[in-house]
Amino acid sequence: MKRWLRCLCVLLCVLFAAVPSADARHKEKAPDKIIFIPHDNRPISDKQTAAAVEKLGYDVVVPPDELLGSRQDLGHPDELWQWLDENAKDARAAVISSDAMLYGSLVGSRKHEYTEEQILARAERFAAFRKENPKLSLYVFGSIMRTPRSGEASGHEEPGYYRNYGADIFRYTMLKDKSEVEGLTRREKKEYAFLEKLIPQKSLADWLGRRAKNFDANKRLIDLTRANDFNYFVLGRDDNAPYSQTHLESRHLADYGKDLGKTRYQAMAGIDEIGMLLLTRAVNDIERQVPFVFVRYNWGRGGATVPSYSDEPISASIADAVAAAGGMAVDAPAKADFVLMVNTNPNGKTYEANDRANDGTAREGTKFMASIVEDYVNAGYPVGVADIAYANGADNALMQELKSRGLLFKLRAYAGWNTATNSTGFVLGEGMLTHRMKDDAIDDLLLTRYLDDWAYQANVRNVLARQLAWLRGEGVYGSLDSKREAVESRARRFLIRFAEENLPPLDGLADLTVSFPWNRMFEADITLGK
Repeated sequence: MKRWLRCLCVLLCVLFAAVPSADARHKEKAPDKIIFIPHDNRPISDKQTAAAVEKLGYDVVVPPDELLGSRQDLGHPDELWQWLDENAKDARAAVISSDAMLYGSLVGSRKHEYTEEQILARAERFAAFRKENPKLSLYVFGSIMRTPRSGEASGHEEPGYYRNYGADIFRYTMLKDKSEVEGLTRREKKEYAFLEKLIPQKSLADWLGRRAKNFDANKRLIDLTRANDFNYFVLGRDDNAPYSQTHLESRHLADYGKDLGKTRYQAMAGIDEIGMLLLTRAVNDIERQVPFVFVRYNWGRGGATVPSYSDEPISASIADAVAAAGGMAVDAPAKADFVLMVNTNPNGKTYEANDRANDGTAREGTKFMASIVEDYVNAGYPVGVADIAYANGADNALMQELKSRGLLFKLRAYAGWNTATNSTGFVLGEGMLTHRMKDDAIDDLLLTRYLDDWAYQANVRNVLARQLAWLRGEGVYGSLDSKREAVESRARRFLIRFAEENLPPLDGLADLTVSFPWNRMFEADITLGK
């Protein structure tokens, strides 16, 4: 009997040894793969966006840097299509910039020399790609071309003539848009006729002709959405104004796709944050999650604020961003998976982070905003902050309040970079994912934003810009050239000093590096040593 029992035990041990344990089976399963093709290789568009989803354990696969567009290299659309075909077979989802696939990049959409036939032929490749990959969830985002207010505001990312005639072109299209919406006064009609003669016809025809190609391509992408080739399609309005060519085209495209509804197509303010929003949507769809979001504004104008670089109240932009990311708005923080606190100025105005007023001195509304953040954090709510009182950098007064109250690393997400919609969209997308993240992962993402949006954009960048003339060599803010290495060295020293004075002790701070991948000071690639 004992011998029989021993034999049975041996047999069971052999059988169980042959069957992998639950842990072993779990380890053997490869992480879900998500293809991500951003619209260029800026850190915020590319690796910083991908990092948020990678923190959840997904394998986010991005094309090599040399295939993505940059400031000087407009990108390689045909090579990107080849790369996509080679990498899509085992992916669960793909988030793809149509600007990258049609023109090479976001900047490429503004400066390319492709014919309409070439562009539309690339758009048709999406239909063929869908047939070859019928089970792949496909999320596509593109842009309605921007209308910078001036040549200086264009940042050398428009054709050369925009440096001379940008303000005139902006005003011309503003009047054109207004004439369709509410009509022009007699004086405005005269101004419109004058501008039409003032702007060189060759330059205006080139600028409007490229936009017409983009408009027709976007209509075709809406058609593809209607044919179920895309799971979801978003058109972002790049730098914009209540009346402009961008706003005009957006109105017509929204009307063209009005039958689709927001569950399949949106035209919304912003562009650089949309990759983050659609990656979040892809994850939410894979995990069958619909995060609930509660939004709270500072006192005063709050959600009625129309920020600079936008054509609508920020509350409308946030509502669109929640929908794009696959979330749902709720009316109480207790119901929410994520609580978004929006730092607006009580007077409803948006300033620039390099304004002298952004010196850390408390303003009207600063302490109130910090107090409600503190109240919500202490109540146990998962809180994120969209810092949009200033464009292109953090509100130093708010950040000092959050620091003094010990709240910096009690938040779940933060953003205060570039335009208001960039910040609100990015923090929404990232914040919706954080309730499935470990605390260390959340702290890493917060640290990236604090070093970039607060330390560099709102502080170090301004100091460096003032010192630039002292440095040897040739170079200016928008084109560093031979001064680039010296600026990177100074930026590194200033950032380390800022971090030592304002952030908890950081591992790897001595190995922090700073580079300027687009050869300008507008954005920096900041990497903390490990």
